[in-house]
Amino acid sequence: MAVTLKDVAERAGVSRSAVSRCFTPGASISGKTREKVEKAAAELGYSPNALASSLTTGRTKLVGVVSNNFHNPIFLEVFDLVTRELQKRGLRPLLVNLSDEMDPSNSVRLLQQYSVDAVIVASSTLPVSFAESFHEAGMRVVHSFGRLTDAPKINVLGIDNIEAGRIAARELIKRGYRKVGFLAGPLSATSTRDRHTGFAEELGRHPDVSLSVSYAKAYSFNAGRDEMARLLSMGPAEAYFCGDDVLSIGAMSAIKDAGLSVPDDVGIIGLNNMEMAAWELIDLTTLHNPIDEIVRTSVDLVEAMLDGEETVAQSLTFDCHVVERGTLRPVET
Repeated sequence: MAVTLKDVAERAGVSRSAVSRCFTPGASISGKTREKVEKAAAELGYSPNALASSLTTGRTKLVGVVSNNFHNPIFLEVFDLVTRELQKRGLRPLLVNLSDEMDPSNSVRLLQQYSVDAVIVASSTLPVSFAESFHEAGMRVVHSFGRLTDAPKINVLGIDNIEAGRIAARELIKRGYRKVGFLAGPLSATSTRDRHTGFAEELGRHPDVSLSVSYAKAYSFNAGRDEMARLLSMGPAEAYFCGDDVLSIGAMSAIKDAGLSVPDDVGIIGLNNMEMAAWELIDLTTLHNPIDEIVRTSVDLVEAMLDGEETVAQSLTFDCHVVERGTLRPVET
């Protein structure tokens, strides 16, 4: 039989309400009573019932974690970090897989049914309005990896994707590439458009450099491989800035299948610096996206909101930088 709150109260010689207060953060209880309750709970092996506690406190400690593109390995890293960070703080994640869903109403209804205390939208491809829909429904919300704006309605955290495009362009120019391409993700993604804007803007300062742009069907290995195979059949550029690491790895696979070499025949630079990028057989030069820092700060904001702190919505920008490995030719000297 499971040990109940009543059992602990009887063992400690206190009321059930005293036991409940002992396990309710912020509740008033004397040190002597707390000591009795904790001793009795330890002897009986009692753990408070989270669902019962939520009825008393009005807080479920559930945080909805909403995202799309679950087949992209980078999001496995994101979810690992998010779930561990939430659990470390006594909060419980409730994952919502959007798949191809772009209408936020279904997700809003789902999270309302579970009475979540807050929502983290973890996606670089969804529009700002998607995350704002949760705010409009009265939920506390943070958009991690979102599109930064000058006048945000909610907290948005991420890299400056326009600047990331500029950094990638400068890296290719520095290495002497003059015929470059942008192998992007879907045009519908906000991150795709912003990365292209910065990349094209920087290249525009160099009239001797030509730019071609193509769009993969998804941020996925197969989409990157298929699109690069198409580009190779038409005559490739000297180097490509790929929309993210998984597209880059797919593109590298197509280059190898064509009997060509990276970086000798085609150079590749990605974005995210996910764990796989450093694997010996991949060794991808890429832009580092500080995912762990973004996740920690996102959960900090959620925790602050749950603690009742008044915060002004802001866009928080995190710096990215080049991580040099082996998929671009050396800098010309």
